[in-house]
Amino acid sequence: MSILRFDDLKAVPWKNGLGVTREIAVVPAGATMGDFLWRVSIADVDTASPFSCFPGIDRTIVLLEGDGFMMTLDGKREHALTTPLAPFDFPGEARVDVTLAGGATRDFNVMVRRGVRRGCVDVVHGPVTMTVAEDAVLLHVARGEVHVDGQVCLQGDSFVAPRHAELPRGATALVVVVSEA
Repeated sequence: MSILRFDDLKAVPWKNGLGVTREIAVVPAGATMGDFLWRVSIADVDTASPFSCFPGIDRTIVLLEGDGFMMTLDGKREHALTTPLAPFDFPGEARVDVTLAGGATRDFNVMVRRGVRRGCVDVVHGPVTMTVAEDAVLLHVARGEVHVDGQVCLQGDSFVAPRHAELPRGATALVVVVSEA
């Protein structure tokens, strides 16, 4: 398919207007925040702003850059999103408050409509040559440089519908798999 360069992604306000996100892919194409089946984006978090609420959506978040933050879900459950490249799943309707662990952070987000789709994020570290699962919808280069279907993808780039990837030592990719629920 094609490479989506990070620098070409348009920054738009979060659903709640308290932060900025860059949409990488959404299905169906042109879907709104209320009717997507699945969505992948990269968000910048630079204040202790609450997350947007997405009822009926399963979410996965992965810290890409920065010190991360403490997430408090529904006022009681806490999760430290401070380990880079460690996916964390949570329900989209949860009230999520954030306390920054340091400065600004950047995170990778996958959202799928519960009961219709299931999604997961697999973290792949190089060196490895792999055939990508058929239900993988996207590969994001989190670290280094990755060759995807014969094309060079740089850190921050994503590749839609990847089939073959070569990750040298030091490279890390996030592979997003979405399947029927």
